[in-house]
Amino acid sequence: MSRTAREQLAVSAHGLGKRFGRTVALDGLDLAVPAGTVYGLLGPNGAGKTTAVRLLATLTTPDAGSARVAGFDVAEQPEQVRRSIGFAGQHAAVDEGITGRENLVLVGRFHHLGAREARLRADALLERFGLAAAADRLVRGYSGGMRRRLDLIACLITQPPVLFLDEPTTGLDPRSRGEIWDAVRELTYGGSTVLLTTQYLDEADRLADTVMVLDHGRTIAEGPPGRLKAEIGTRVQVVVDDVTQLHVAATVLAAVTGGEPISDRDSRQVETLSLPGREVLLPALVRELDAAGVAARDVALRTPSLDDVFLALTAERQAA
Repeated sequence: MSRTAREQLAVSAHGLGKRFGRTVALDGLDLAVPAGTVYGLLGPNGAGKTTAVRLLATLTTPDAGSARVAGFDVAEQPEQVRRSIGFAGQHAAVDEGITGRENLVLVGRFHHLGAREARLRADALLERFGLAAAADRLVRGYSGGMRRRLDLIACLITQPPVLFLDEPTTGLDPRSRGEIWDAVRELTYGGSTVLLTTQYLDEADRLADTVMVLDHGRTIAEGPPGRLKAEIGTRVQVVVDDVTQLHVAATVLAAVTGGEPISDRDSRQVETLSLPGREVLLPALVRELDAAGVAARDVALRTPSLDDVFLALTAERQAA
């Protein structure tokens, strides 16, 4: 990678590794996050997402490899890294006994802002992220989504160029998750770079420009969500009128898609993913079902989700 390319990266890592006893939490992570984007680290619990963020945020030290954040080396320049980032962990770190505005002003004063500057920045952020009306209420009366939003905007008091968000919507209801998604989008509109970890693949699908899928500390896929979904084929679903025709419909699907169909007798549905590169045309599929005598109530071709991507990738690793 050229020097110019490196300078345009907000976060980079090469061969980053971390062990806890005999457990390998992160195994040779390579990372390149362009400035001004949302980058998603995906995977189940224990995949290595939080370890990666803690290493990049200088909260722990790597056993192998190197990393730079906002142009600074995480091992050799940790103080400069800390001054360049905002960090929101898995639980909102706000004081419930004071108001939302007081929380933000307090964070500003901790970062050596003057009282007036801290107040001005707090007011601007509360307005920008839709919390102005609740600014003078005690945080203990906030909803879960409001607390998480307050926690996010507390990271912005010092206007850092890089933000680490570690599973920001864990445990939130759908409405609160939507509020956080809106807040994350707002961050990138202002030019911030966001490194987001999540186990909710639909969340990364909605927010991330690029995603990396981790499993047991190792990278198993990386790229824009659309490309990753295209690489695993098309989801094909058929609902039959007569449950006894499920087997025949599955045979047709296997022949047309090259995939391995899964049948559900309760819903009278059979579905599969087509092999990558195998084009499936709806009219041709319907003709094949008709020729086999299958009375189909519904036939659909759908773009796979990131959940499909993750399941397909992990299934390949288990098979190997």
